[in-house]
Amino acid sequence: MTTASERDVGADTGQRPAVPRQAVVFDLDGVVVDSFAVMGEAFALAHAEVVGDGPAPFEEYQRHQGRYFPDIMRIMGLPLEMEEPFVRESYRLADRVQVYDGVVDLLRTLNERGLKLAVATGKAGVRARSLLDVLGLLPYFDHVIGSDEVPRPKPAPDIVRRALELLDVPADRAVMIGDAPTDLASAQGAGVTAVAALWGCHDGAELLAAGPDVVLRRPADLLALCPALPGH
Repeated sequence: MTTASERDVGADTGQRPAVPRQAVVFDLDGVVVDSFAVMGEAFALAHAEVVGDGPAPFEEYQRHQGRYFPDIMRIMGLPLEMEEPFVRESYRLADRVQVYDGVVDLLRTLNERGLKLAVATGKAGVRARSLLDVLGLLPYFDHVIGSDEVPRPKPAPDIVRRALELLDVPADRAVMIGDAPTDLASAQGAGVTAVAALWGCHDGAELLAAGPDVVLRRPADLLALCPALPGH
């Protein structure tokens, strides 16, 4: 068995399928975009508006990253009413969200190689599509799916299965890349190669403990898993 210490850039911790990959399913926050500063500000403003004085427990919120916002509120015992101001402030601050270095080149190359791309995010679908549009990234993706658009959000496999259905790609020809254990659980439940992205991860040890099939340290490392498809 490969140990966590042996997992390195581009390391594959299991047996790679013999068939070529045809699709990549991306988580959004922590993989494609660095939205944590904006998210923290929106969370603090929503907490102050709904809960009142006192520190906003954003660090605890981050530990549940990847889940649907209302589910996180229930887990943390916070009012569901925080969602409206959190979403409002997230829209207002969207143009301050940063795209990770190397992501645009990665998406462009994957498109040129003929792979189909989707986003499967804990965000609501309309908000995810709006953010990607603001950042100029929406055209790279064939589909963007939010947690409100499937019966069960991550860590259930529904959102990855929905992505595969829309992309018309079998599970053994796709990879799912995420920065949280919930992403990996969703991928594994759908029978998709689970890829851990460490560049935006807040707890690498926890992510490695979730048992990813592949561990990547830079966006460009994904290209080794996704060669060009025939005709591209």
